[in-house]
Amino acid sequence: MTHLPEQVVLVDNTGAAIGVADKIAVHTEDTALHLAFSCHVYNADGQLLVTRRALSKLTWPGVWTNSFCGHPAPGESQEDAIARRAQLELGITVSNLELVIPDFRYRAVDASGIVENEICPVYRAFSGDVPVPNPSEVAEFAWVDPAELRSAAASAPYAFSPWLGWQLSRWPD
Repeated sequence: MTHLPEQVVLVDNTGAAIGVADKIAVHTEDTALHLAFSCHVYNADGQLLVTRRALSKLTWPGVWTNSFCGHPAPGESQEDAIARRAQLELGITVSNLELVIPDFRYRAVDASGIVENEICPVYRAFSGDVPVPNPSEVAEFAWVDPAELRSAAASAPYAFSPWLGWQLSRWPD
């Protein structure tokens, strides 16, 4: 079975789709603006699932971040992409999906020089599942108190992905 390269949706400054490109070709030192999503998963106790990016990740290896993120494939809805990535990265299903920060957009440069340049709506979801992380995506995970996460991210921003810190600063209470 031949696997095609994962593709991302290229967008203009308004968020309108203008094309597609292979994910690996887009994430460079001159990354084109593209569509993504970020998801924060909560459990029944109100704890937030955070993950530590696998050490093999191209960008921000080994840092703690939101539950998971990714890119919708061309023609795929955000909801379907979120369900797909939840299963792929953590082996979980999510429910009660809610768009929390619809206009989140960021550009960040990793220590390696690779740029993230995304229009990245941020979602909240719930799961009662026990995560089974995909080791190529996630090194480890923890369920944490959201207020403690905000405090930790503010105290030691280098230990967290830049987008997580920016998302937490805009997170509604």
